Amino acid sequence: MDALLFPGQGSQRIGMGRDVYEVSAKAREVFERADQAIGFPLRELCFDGDEETLRATANQQPAILTTTIAMLEALRERLDLAPKFLVGHSLGEYSALVAAGALDLEDAVRLVRARGQFMQEAAADGVGAMAAILGCTAQKVEQVCEIVTDSGKGLVQPANYNAPSQTVVAGNSDAVKLACEEALRVGAKKAMTLAVSAPFHCLLMEPAAERLEKLLVEIPWRTPRVPVISNVTAEPYGTPEEIAPLLKSQVTKPVRFTQSVEFLVSAGARGVLEIGPGEVLSALIPRINRRMVRRSINNLETLESACDFIKSKEN
Repeated sequence: MDALLFPGQGSQRIGMGRDVYEVSAKAREVFERADQAIGFPLRELCFDGDEETLRATANQQPAILTTTIAMLEALRERLDLAPKFLVGHSLGEYSALVAAGALDLEDAVRLVRARGQFMQEAAADGVGAMAAILGCTAQKVEQVCEIVTDSGKGLVQPANYNAPSQTVVAGNSDAVKLACEEALRVGAKKAMTLAVSAPFHCLLMEPAAERLEKLLVEIPWRTPRVPVISNVTAEPYGTPEEIAPLLKSQVTKPVRFTQSVEFLVSAGARGVLEIGPGEVLSALIPRINRRMVRRSINNLETLESACDFIKSKEN
């Protein structure tokens, strides 16, 4: 596959990673290193915890990252991977940086645990919201957000460009509600509030970005061995010095997933493999480019199926 995709928040489930952990020495090592780095048994939360505890942002982020990297290492035990690009969605960008060798696993789990805590604490309960607007161009959604924000009813802005006809918005609760109503008025097919704990990727997250920056600048970033696409620019990082500032900006700026996939296509990528719990990103791919071959790995069965598929294409 030409590119690997790594999921973000919302893809978690109890039991994730257990079957891969049981058969892969490398996967077990990933969970053990993460447990030690973070100071509590993360694998127990992933395998046998309760959903409410796992859903907490400060737990969810390191749990998804660790499970994702464990699945990646189990795959690497079976195949010599040589992707041309790595792409992560929000939290998934940290997984991509670990996969590329730009960030150590231990630093990554500590960073995303703090990131989750900072993002959760940046906006009081009920202050912010997020909503998905479907069947409407991103340009129209941007215009709706500008109209609502300029009206003085609160802040709302695009948070995720997930597909040409699917944009997630975030901001003050009342403003998000008004944006949904306005989007439906101008032709959107559907607008639905999302069950999230905070309004991610908007300016309400500025306090979280400022706190996270203090940790990001302490990390010994390295040049990625494989180009990693930045969520903020939808282009590969140029130097290690760019990583911390862009990850800070990522907290308050939209995830440009659509534009990232379009970059992959323009660079000649023809197939993508999503690694990690869920299969949200691979499901978005045909909405962006129908010709892109896509596979996903979210458990042992799909890992073995993907290995067989990739080997068949190599022969």
